[in-house]
Amino acid sequence: MKRFITSSITILLLAAILVGCQGIPALQQTQTPAADQAAADQAAAGDSSGGETGAGSSAAQEPAAQDASGETSAQADGVAQTQTAASGVRVVADAKVSPVQSANLSMSAGGIVVELGIEEGDEVAEGQLLVKLDDAQQRVGVAQAQASLQRAQANLDQLLAGAREQEIAQAQAGLAAAQAAYDRLANAASPGNIAAAQAGVAQAQANLQSVLEGPSEAALIAAQADLRNSEAQLRNATSAYNKVKDQNDIGMRPESLALEQATVANEAARARLRDLENGATAAQIAAARAGVSQASAQLTTLQKSAPADLAAAQAQVDQAQAQVELLLAGARPEAVAIAEADVAAATAALQNALVTLSDTELRAPFSGIVATVNTAVGEQVGVGSPVIVLADTSTWEIETSDLTEFDVVGIQPGNQVLLTFDAIPDLELAGTVTRVRPIGEDNRGDTVYKVVVTPAQNDPRLMWNMTAVVEFGG
Repeated sequence: MKRFITSSITILLLAAILVGCQGIPALQQTQTPAADQAAADQAAAGDSSGGETGAGSSAAQEPAAQDASGETSAQADGVAQTQTAASGVRVVADAKVSPVQSANLSMSAGGIVVELGIEEGDEVAEGQLLVKLDDAQQRVGVAQAQASLQRAQANLDQLLAGAREQEIAQAQAGLAAAQAAYDRLANAASPGNIAAAQAGVAQAQANLQSVLEGPSEAALIAAQADLRNSEAQLRNATSAYNKVKDQNDIGMRPESLALEQATVANEAARARLRDLENGATAAQIAAARAGVSQASAQLTTLQKSAPADLAAAQAQVDQAQAQVELLLAGARPEAVAIAEADVAAATAALQNALVTLSDTELRAPFSGIVATVNTAVGEQVGVGSPVIVLADTSTWEIETSDLTEFDVVGIQPGNQVLLTFDAIPDLELAGTVTRVRPIGEDNRGDTVYKVVVTPAQNDPRLMWNMTAVVEFGG
């Protein structure tokens, strides 16, 4: 029994080795272009000699069939087919059509969409308004920032302009008034003024004493003599008048005028004598006493003027002088610098408010076609949420998706390629490798590299994400 098992195992091993040896030519035929060329030369030699066409033909056809089936399988799986690009043998890769420029546009601010002026498929120009959000709050912020800037600028302008002429004149008038008050106090305290005030008091007191004592004897005698003289003049004038009183022009004659003057003089002399005999009235005594009080008060004021009063008056003068000098000097550099900083801060706040306002609008960064619209009027849009997909479809580029590290080694920018498209079988375009991404990406366990190809010309039938085939070399 053991021998039978051993014999069976031996037979199976021999059969496996035989099958493996038969598959070696096929593998060599598929993997090396040198073997393909040798098989082709052998087939040509067989045809020229006219012999061994049966077995040789089937042996050559079998590897060719295996190559065709292998190529079909590789293309179906989406894997690049390569035969050492460095040797000039072609590399085939799957790719997709992409616009040369595209962007997922989002809002810099959140809010309610109030305006949406585009639809999918619309052509837009650079800077055109695409989406508008409700901006009532942002406009209020701009108005507040503008008011703050105006206030800061007005304060700076006021400092730079300095004091007005009226303000300077008012300060100078205050200085003059303070100086006059000081001079008055300083002059009043001088010895000459005090002596004059003392003399005024003595005169007032003498006047009061004279009023209280009444007229002197000599004054009465003189008043009586004046009365007698006036009576004598009156008698003479009356006698002269009586001589001519019967004439028609008596009113125009000098005798009439002389009588009238003598009568008035007699009455005045009689009144003076009567006043002297009656003595001073209460009003005269009161007036004399008031004169004494006024003179005494003036003397007391002058005598009580102290150095402290002069010092206070001098301080008023100094304060008024400093106010005038302050107005004439203008604003301090530090105050101007602070005001300028306030203007700069208000300007920055206004610019920030304007930027916040502009964030409520989404405008096209470049000209192109609106590919996708992900919002509608009335919807709430969040910050950073894509709302528009914009693409510049005036120029296309082809991006590969399955070039492995073995395929990409011989591909460099500037290589010429051939482009075909699954959806447009009759379209073949030449292309140039524009760039090769240096970083590979994982694709279901394989590391693949993206190669970007620029077609030599555009075709109006091309559309975004159409599948394409790129043939490198060959």
